[in-house]
Amino acid sequence: MLKQRTLKTITRAVGVGLHSGQRVELTLRPAPPDTGIVFRRVDLPEPVDIPISAHAVTDTRMASTIGEGGAKVHTVEHLMSAVAGLGLDNLYIDITAEEVPILDGSSSSFVFLLQSAGVELQDAPKRFIRVIRPVEVREGEGKNLKWARFDPYHGFKLRFEIDFAHPAVDSTGQCVEFDLGEDNYVRDIARARTFGFTKDVEMLRTHGLALGGGLDNAIVMDDYKVLNSDGLRYDDEFAKHKILDAIGDLFMIGKPLLAAYSAFRSGHGMNNQLLRALLDQPDAWEIVTFDNERLAPKGFAEPVRAW
Repeated sequence: MLKQRTLKTITRAVGVGLHSGQRVELTLRPAPPDTGIVFRRVDLPEPVDIPISAHAVTDTRMASTIGEGGAKVHTVEHLMSAVAGLGLDNLYIDITAEEVPILDGSSSSFVFLLQSAGVELQDAPKRFIRVIRPVEVREGEGKNLKWARFDPYHGFKLRFEIDFAHPAVDSTGQCVEFDLGEDNYVRDIARARTFGFTKDVEMLRTHGLALGGGLDNAIVMDDYKVLNSDGLRYDDEFAKHKILDAIGDLFMIGKPLLAAYSAFRSGHGMNNQLLRALLDQPDAWEIVTFDNERLAPKGFAEPVRAW
């Protein structure tokens, strides 16, 4: 049987929120089978649990935000990407503020935390959402066109194409493909950082955003070039970060997907629209498990690979 996974031990991190600039403590704890991923705002007078789901996403401007009642957690996608990339199913995430810490702007610090805690197999079948017919969402036309799509696939692969009119971005790979069964999430995707432009910083900060952002947790560009002294981590880091984001956004559905995802100029909002469009069409998906681990798609059955 292909089994569910959680952590072996508790692990913690301290950082600041990218947009809020607030100090935040994060505690990642093992959870029983079939719990799913549950964020818990422990700083509130009465702690509030926010289980992840496509419909728990309340805001997708600049990041993915989840909420329950009046409680929210912003910028969950990088942590969720690491959780998905390592194949975890059940986890409690205690948080002392309203935003996940940005750490280095990628998922690599979260991967390190999770791998340091260790992964434990649980005596319950791992449940997948398998896409059985295509589902697509589209917006705009011509230069404003953007879209995202699921197709049936025995595994999980992503193809993302970006389109930025900027010299530093245009000189890199604009299209990236990643297959969980053939590639290595930790090596190939997890280190890709979020990015932004100096011309947008003042506008964002007047709106109370990007207050914790800087060269130590983002790729920053002026009108012509990357300003980070260490340059890029990958030749195609911009497109790879969009893959990283998409992995986190798509795991908000609550279970690993068996599907081929493809997208052009998509973002947090369209990724969530795609999940909701899928769930709204019950004939487009099914829940599956694998009694025989050898029948499971490559990438899910193997042990979690380290650095």
